[in-house]
Amino acid sequence: MINTNELYIVNYCYPNCGPLQNIMRLPKEQAFKKAKELAENHPEVQAFYRFADFENYYPRRLKADDIIHSSFVALGGKPKEKHPLSFVLNGSEYLNKWFGYGTTVKLPLADIPSEQISFTYGDSSAMIEKSGKILLITKEMLLDEITHYHGTLDEYMNEIERNYCYIEVQLWFDDLIR
Repeated sequence: MINTNELYIVNYCYPNCGPLQNIMRLPKEQAFKKAKELAENHPEVQAFYRFADFENYYPRRLKADDIIHSSFVALGGKPKEKHPLSFVLNGSEYLNKWFGYGTTVKLPLADIPSEQISFTYGDSSAMIEKSGKILLITKEMLLDEITHYHGTLDEYMNEIERNYCYIEVQLWFDDLIR
């Protein structure tokens, strides 16, 4: 049986940027200004490609956050924020590279209350774009799946990486990181 106390979540941030932020939390005009600044100042950075086309990215991300928020509430979540902070379960070399091997923030999953965290297999926004819907799960659902997995935690994470790249984590309560 897998020890779920070993699980953690990771937030990636490009070097010279502040960690634990979400551009969608800015007023619309400021968000567009910040996106333009990041895209123009870092054209080589994969993480900021989406900001080069912010006119299209912004409404898609807004829609995705709304769907995720509503789905989480329907599952019993009690989000304190309208737009979550994004993490991944147990880290992702893919995202670490995508964010230029910058700042990482790592938190133990066990320390985060269930009503303040949700999960999706892969990138939530991309999944909504592909299918128009999302499979969002709670902490209990995730831990149940991992606990009943027939193999090691490394094998489970390798299977996730093959099928989805990573498990995206949405943290809905900023006070947990302060």
